[in-house]
Amino acid sequence: MSPALAQVYESVRDFLEAGGPVMWAILFTALLLWTLIIERYWFLRITWPRQLERALAQWRARSERHSWYAQRIRDALVSELSLQLHRGLLLLKALVALCPLLGLLGTVFGMVQVFETLAVNGSGNPRLMASGISLATLPTMAGMVVALSGLYFSARLRFHADHYTQLAADRLLLCDPAREECA
Repeated sequence: MSPALAQVYESVRDFLEAGGPVMWAILFTALLLWTLIIERYWFLRITWPRQLERALAQWRARSERHSWYAQRIRDALVSELSLQLHRGLLLLKALVALCPLLGLLGTVFGMVQVFETLAVNGSGNPRLMASGISLATLPTMAGMVVALSGLYFSARLRFHADHYTQLAADRLLLCDPAREECA
C-alpha cells in the first residue's frame, strides 16, 4: 500500500473511531445509499434507452393502435417502464431518512459517554469530556452530510424517473381514429 493511501486509510479509521460505533452504521448506510444512486444512474444511461426502444418496437409492431384494447396495452407498457424507472427510489428515500436518525443515535451514545465520564471522574477533567462531546457531534455531522448528499441525488433521480416516464408516454402515441398513420 502506498504511503499516501495508508495515510488516507488511517485518517478515515481515526474519524470512524472518534465518532464511536454508530459511525460504522452510518458508513454502511452511506455505501448502500451511494451504491443505489450509482445503479440508478447506470440504469438511466445504459439500460433505460434499450428498454424504451424495446417498448417502442413492441408498440410499433402492432397493426392496430386506436382501439380501447390498444390503449390498455399502451398504458401497460408505460406503467411497466415507469415501474422500472422508479425501482429503488423508495429505498433510497428511506436510507436518506435513516442517516440523520443514525446521527442522532450517535449523539445520544456520545452524551451517555460524557455523563458516564462525569459520574466516574467528576467535572474536573475537560479532556475526557471533550472526547465524549466529539463522540456526540461527529455522528450527527456525518449523518447530516450523507443525508444531504443523498437527498439531492434522490430528488434528481425522482425528477429523471418522472420525466422519462412522461417522455415514454409521449413517444408511445395513440393513433387518431380519423387517420391511420401513427408515430
